[in-house]
Amino acid sequence: MSKAPQGYDPSAYPAFAVTVDLGIFTIRDGALKILLVQRSDDPYAGAWALPGGFINPDEDSRAAAVRELAEETGLGQLDAVHLEQLATYSDPHRDPRMRVVSVAHVALAPDLPDPVAGSDAADARWWSIEDVTGGDLPLAFDHDQIVADALERVRSKLEYTTLATRFVAEPFTLAELRSVYTAAWGTPPELNNFRRKVLSVEGFVEPVDATVSHGPGRPAMLYRAGPAIAIQPAMMRPGNGLK
Repeated sequence: MSKAPQGYDPSAYPAFAVTVDLGIFTIRDGALKILLVQRSDDPYAGAWALPGGFINPDEDSRAAAVRELAEETGLGQLDAVHLEQLATYSDPHRDPRMRVVSVAHVALAPDLPDPVAGSDAADARWWSIEDVTGGDLPLAFDHDQIVADALERVRSKLEYTTLATRFVAEPFTLAELRSVYTAAWGTPPELNNFRRKVLSVEGFVEPVDATVSHGPGRPAMLYRAGPAIAIQPAMMRPGNGLK
């Protein structure tokens, strides 16, 4: 254990807390949605915010994020949920109550259910990402910045990883997988280039021995996520050149 520096005065360092905030994304009705809760207590009573909470004394930040994720989504099993740490937010004035450092996380899962507001929230609902980032819905604390950072993390990781497969339930069609990119990027990737890219990256998707029909025309092949993690070279967003 490291020793306190000579002359250390605990009273010179006010108490502070550590929290987790969660940017929870899913795709519903073909649109990218993020979960927000309406605060019932001050500060920012009535304002919308990211779900989250204080880290318990016996938890690390990931354990707290998993706990909050289960509580906010109502999911008993989180196997289908992708969870990763985003960044740490430590501006001294981000919370008017006291010094609060937040470890933000991003969570992704396909078609998550309607949320139920917890005891510390007045309401909880899925919001289209355009409604949240358009500037007409100011969020509590510094959550506008966290949402912007979380959204960019999701959009950029779709370029160079196979993360899109975590947004769709298996088995899925290539059209369903492409709709993930359309929802996240706001514009669809070019069809032929997209199909060629997905099928040429070894382990991106794997065919299953089944098809599905959605009306006239040839039945669509079904796939599951493969073992690959990275896409090399990257599949850039429209406007940057789809390789």
